[in-house]
Amino acid sequence: MRKDYIRPLDIRNGRVDMSHGAGGRASAQLIEELFQAALSNEWLAQGNDGAAFTLPPCEPGARLVMATDAHVVSPLFFPGGDLGSLAVHGTINDVAMCGARPLYLSASFILEEGFPLAELKRVVDSMAAASRAAGVPVITGDTKVVEQGKGDGVFISTTGIGLVPAGVDVSGANARPGDVVLLSGTIGDHGVAVLSRRESLEFETTIESDSAALHGLVADMLAAVPGGVRVLRDPTRGGLATTLNEIARQSGAGMLLDEAAIPVKPQVDAACELLGLDPLYVANEGKLVAVCAPEAAEAVLAAMHDHPLGRQAARIGVVVEDAHRFVQMDTRFGGRRVVDWLSGEQLPRIC
Repeated sequence: MRKDYIRPLDIRNGRVDMSHGAGGRASAQLIEELFQAALSNEWLAQGNDGAAFTLPPCEPGARLVMATDAHVVSPLFFPGGDLGSLAVHGTINDVAMCGARPLYLSASFILEEGFPLAELKRVVDSMAAASRAAGVPVITGDTKVVEQGKGDGVFISTTGIGLVPAGVDVSGANARPGDVVLLSGTIGDHGVAVLSRRESLEFETTIESDSAALHGLVADMLAAVPGGVRVLRDPTRGGLATTLNEIARQSGAGMLLDEAAIPVKPQVDAACELLGLDPLYVANEGKLVAVCAPEAAEAVLAAMHDHPLGRQAARIGVVVEDAHRFVQMDTRFGGRRVVDWLSGEQLPRIC
């Protein structure tokens, strides 16, 4: 049958069916009319099974970074974001936390039979907008369909490739006693935003996710004091507490935090108190932790304050000698407590 006689997708009323994942005409139509239409770029237009791309000019000693992430957030749409933008931001941030400039993304969709095409289009359009805003195109992808009841609407896996400039060495193993711990802004926003929509909770003010691409902020920080940033990490699942414990384990040192210095929005703090949650363990999707050489901390902090995503950045602690690799915190009440690893799962399906 000629393409002229194929009925267009009924985006408004249609639903995903098994034929959309069978590799035939229905699959091609879904890809062309929904995915390629939204994510359009020169690589997708080639229609190949993969994307051939060139790297930007780079000096000797530059390295490639690749990161991959799966996104299963529930619900798909929440205040301040959705599954589509989250899938872009999450992988861009993983690449950026290696000190790299993100270059390209791939995306793999697992769709459940019966999922409304209108909602799928909304997710893909949001993904496309986030990709373009970040300047990191989705250049290849894949789509699979599972039977109704075997999935949960749509899951997205994204992979990113980036370039680490020569001379940049960012790793969780680099923290040293005396280093300063910086945080780019308030914690807990994303987790509470998702939970509020999931449980239909009504707070006096809307709590929005902090979901954002952090590579621009990272670039400014690295440029402020070349070699001064030793560790970068985005505190997603498990929150700030789990991320700092990961860094302590990697580096073989401990950390001492100042609870009063850790920024938390009053409405997030109140929601966590109401729900019995600790903001230290609640997920974030637009914040980063940096461990810096002490002589570089002020300049890096200033660079963070100059960027829209780092306006509320703060110095929250120091790296200390500790054979046990404990993360401890001086509390607002004058005591000290251990900030341990997250035990179990406070909030499942949060990213």
